[in-house]
Amino acid sequence: MALLEVNDLHVSFHTHDGVVKAVDGVSFTVDTGQTVGIVGESGSGKSVANMTTLGLTRAPNATIEGTITFEGENLTEMSVEDVRHIGGKDIAMIFQDPLTSLHPFYKVSRQLTEAVHVHEDVSREVARKRAVEMLNLVGIPDAAHRVDDYPHEFSGGMRQRVMIAMALINDPKVLIADEPTTALDVTIQAQILRLIVRLQEQLGMAVILITHDLGVVAEVASEVNVMYGGRIVEKGTLDQIFYDPQHPYSWGLLGSLARPDRPRVARLAQIKGVPPSLISPPQGCHFQPRCPHAFSHCTQVPGLEQRGGEQGHLDRCWLSPDQKRTLRIVSTGEIGLEVPAA
Repeated sequence: MALLEVNDLHVSFHTHDGVVKAVDGVSFTVDTGQTVGIVGESGSGKSVANMTTLGLTRAPNATIEGTITFEGENLTEMSVEDVRHIGGKDIAMIFQDPLTSLHPFYKVSRQLTEAVHVHEDVSREVARKRAVEMLNLVGIPDAAHRVDDYPHEFSGGMRQRVMIAMALINDPKVLIADEPTTALDVTIQAQILRLIVRLQEQLGMAVILITHDLGVVAEVASEVNVMYGGRIVEKGTLDQIFYDPQHPYSWGLLGSLARPDRPRVARLAQIKGVPPSLISPPQGCHFQPRCPHAFSHCTQVPGLEQRGGEQGHLDRCWLSPDQKRTLRIVSTGEIGLEVPAA
């Protein structure tokens, strides 16, 4: 049994404009010690799917269907109070922007120790000691003194380390990292990713990495789920997604990466068009309005199945395996990706 299993998850929000189908039948599993990447453009449903795991999308206007099983227990059937007990302790999350996640009026020590007191009945001294230990663990120099600084006194990279310390302070079994390197420069990004890898190896936790950047996923993930329009359109191992991509949307994401083996060009390739409205998504394949290879069959909803990749490599594209091998290497200026044919 997987440590965390999301099965056929649907999350909708009722608004004045209509029903937003933010997550449409998403399924994935995470095992102990595994790093799973979830990749896609903004608005693809990545964060909503994982925030639902922590009960953060429960609201009067929200409808949640499907199951989220953690250590054999279905979180979607638990009370809000029970889910909150698990969230922050067994399952923790690093949110996108540390400056908005940390309260500007309170010292870091207060915010870290509060995370301890919510889940454990310990003294202030014990909680403070643990806060200093966690800041040391994530690489904050002079942690015993810096623990009493305010968030604005830290750099962007250091604030992100504080957020990681807060997420790990209760020894979670699953860490959800939502765009942990957003707005950080390249060198700091690399430091944060190496830190997450080191902490995972040291603490033995599972990691779910949410990002729009496949380059970030390549650094840490063993399995990748590509999301578009509220659905997973392709899933497989890191090597399968990078060297044998099956879905045109994956080709577009990979084609937009800067690569040292390509001639330098003025602009990176881009996927034309915009992501679909999740109030009135396209009929059939959600990607078909932007896909240069769409044909009549694409107006039907494709299932997530093996269609030409290796075993365990699934995608939602009606193109045949032969068509995929040909089309993805045809051009460099549009959505194709130059990779060796499978």
